[in-house]
Amino acid sequence: MKFEAQLDGEVIPVDVTGSGGRYRVALGEEVLHVDARPTGGGGWSLLLGQASTAADVTEEDGCFVVHVEGETYAIRVEEETRYIIRTRGGAAAAGGQVLKAPMPGRVVLVEVAVGQVVKPGDGLVILEAMKMENEFKAGVTGTVKEIRVEAGQAVNPGDVLLVIE
Repeated sequence: MKFEAQLDGEVIPVDVTGSGGRYRVALGEEVLHVDARPTGGGGWSLLLGQASTAADVTEEDGCFVVHVEGETYAIRVEEETRYIIRTRGGAAAAGGQVLKAPMPGRVVLVEVAVGQVVKPGDGLVILEAMKMENEFKAGVTGTVKEIRVEAGQAVNPGDVLLVIE
């Protein structure tokens, strides 16, 4: 399963495969083989190669707080698809926004009309992708200038859905 891990402002792609406590973890280009076993109460016993260590993991405000070997790390982990949808769905540009499809999908609903004034947070388009409906919202205040899709239409990554000026 693929994730995006955010640590100290850096986003690191993570690909985890395996089961039963034995995992292959790819952190970008680096690959680790990890034997991870819960010890109870948020504690984990980790075997990385021949090195053994213990970690305590808690969750606070959507971040995993990991205490290991005297260091503390706050790591936000998000499933890759959700991360892509959240971060690439609508690039706000100076004075406007061009909403592009972050992945292939089908337009379920266009929530606005040409000429409509929108403000940040207003719903624009609902796109079904990977069996999930994702609502894309306005990131700027402006007027909907173009709508290039309609309900039921299939879209590809990068297709412009609508333009706000």
